[in-house]
Amino acid sequence: MSWSEWLDFDRAGVDKVPEEAGVFMMHTSMKVHFIGGSNNMRKSLAELLGEPCARNAKRFHYMPTASYGAEKDKMIKEYADNHQGRLPLCMEK
Repeated sequence: MSWSEWLDFDRAGVDKVPEEAGVFMMHTSMKVHFIGGSNNMRKSLAELLGEPCARNAKRFHYMPTASYGAEKDKMIKEYADNHQGRLPLCMEK
């Protein structure tokens, strides 16, 4: 498994993502906004373009993987472990 290049978080960037299962991470100025995963990354990212917090992200990258649920959970845990238990900006409750 390997990550894509970083893409701009806009319609043109999202349209480059395959309609397959995988995980993705979005950021602005090296601050992670969102860590996600789904069975259709393009659809999920397109929906996030309309979310008030997530649409402020500037770039994202993705990694196709059938085990997106487990991979997403692992990424969120690693993030929280490295940030005193906090979640990414758009995932805080």
